[in-house]
Amino acid sequence: VQLQAFGGGLVQPGGFLTLSCLLSGDISNINVMSWYRQAPGKQREQVAVITTGGITNYAESAKGRFTISRDDAMNTVYLQMNSLEPDDTAVYYCNADVLSDYKWYNLWGQGTLVTVSS
Repeated sequence: VQLQAFGGGLVQPGGFLTLSCLLSGDISNINVMSWYRQAPGKQREQVAVITTGGITNYAESAKGRFTISRDDAMNTVYLQMNSLEPDDTAVYYCNADVLSDYKWYNLWGQGTLVTVSS
């Protein structure tokens, strides 16, 4: 099973980006899906999480600006980011609990870089 994150790039302050993370492989079920980020010199932090029932939770820094969603038919999780600020600059990683071959795994994507700068 692989997680591939897409959608990072350079954006001006106040701009927006949508990140996508596609899960592929022998997948029987996907439970919680999350987005994390790691800024230079800082620890990785959870930005947003979504359950199978669609319940979401956000870091304080993301509330009101970011929206996490999932498409289970497409095995994809999204992160819509609005009103981006320079402090949002980081490598963003997707994470998911995946059932494969009768075992649950906690898996990470490769990360996609988001740079917010004028």
